[in-house]
Amino acid sequence: MKEFDITILTDNRYVSPIHIDQYIQNVLDEDRLVQEALMRKGLKVHRTNWDNPNFDWGSTAYIIFRSTWDYFERFAEFDIWLNKVSEQTKLINPGNLIRWSLDKHYLKDLEQKNISIPPTIFIEPKDNRTLKSVFDESGWNEAIVKPAISGAARHTYRISAENISNYEEIYYKLIQEEAMLLQEFQNNVISKGEVSFVVFGGKFSHAILKKAKPGDFRVQDDFGGTLHDYDPSKEEIEFAEKTSMSCLPVPIYARVDAIWDNENKLCVSELELIEPELWFRKNDESSNKMAEAILKHIGAD
Repeated sequence: MKEFDITILTDNRYVSPIHIDQYIQNVLDEDRLVQEALMRKGLKVHRTNWDNPNFDWGSTAYIIFRSTWDYFERFAEFDIWLNKVSEQTKLINPGNLIRWSLDKHYLKDLEQKNISIPPTIFIEPKDNRTLKSVFDESGWNEAIVKPAISGAARHTYRISAENISNYEEIYYKLIQEEAMLLQEFQNNVISKGEVSFVVFGGKFSHAILKKAKPGDFRVQDDFGGTLHDYDPSKEEIEFAEKTSMSCLPVPIYARVDAIWDNENKLCVSELELIEPELWFRKNDESSNKMAEAILKHIGAD
C-alpha cells in the first residue's frame, strides 16, 4: 500500500513561499483546486517540489506535473531525475507522452497526422549555418526563432532582415547545445491573440484567449500578456479535440495552444502535455473534470 495515491509536483519556489504576489497566489490556487478535487474523489494527495531530495518517490502511486516551471532552465538535471523517478512511480500524463511533448519536434508528428502547424524549419544542434542564412532560405518576411525545449518564451525572438544581426551571437551559442525552431511569423497573433483549449481525456473543457501587450508578440503574462474569456465555435472545439486525440495514448490532460495563421486558418502553436497552466480558477467545473479523467485513468491502469 502506497502512502499517497497522487503527488502533485511543483517547483521549490512555490512550496512555502514567504512573499506571495498575485502570480504566486495564482500558482497556489491552481494547485489547491486540483488537490481538493482529487481529495473529493477519495484519493490521498500530497504536494511537493519535483527536486525534493528528501521525498521517497516510491511512496506515491502516481505523480502529476502541475507547476514545475523551472525544469526547462535545468533540463539536464530534470532529465536525469525523470529517468530515475519513472522507475519508482507512475507519471500523469504517462511518461512516453511527457517525453514526446518536452521537445517541439512533436510538431512534425502532428503535421504528419494532418494537424495544421505554422510553417516551421527544424534546426538541429551544431548546424553550422548562420541564422541569417536559414532565414534567407525560408523566404519569409518575418519569423520566430526559439529552442525546441523551452517554456515561458525562453529565448524566443521575432526576427526580420532589419534586426537579424542582433540575434546571431545568442543563436550561435544556443545552436551549439540545443535544437532550434524557425517559424514564419503569423500576424494574427498580434491582432487576434492565441487561444488555449483545455482538454481532459480527449474532451474539451474550457478555453482562454491570451493577448500580448501593445508592441509585443508574446502572450504570456510574464511579458504583460492578458487573459480573456473565450467562447469557441464548434469547429474550434473539434480542432482541439482532434489534436488531443491524435496523441497515443490520449492525454489525461492537454492544453492545445492555437493561433490563426496568415491564411486565417487555425493551427497549433504548442501542445502542452506536461505542466501547462490550465486556469482552473477561471472555470468552476474544470478541476473536477480533471480529477475524473485522472480517476478513470487510474481505474484502467
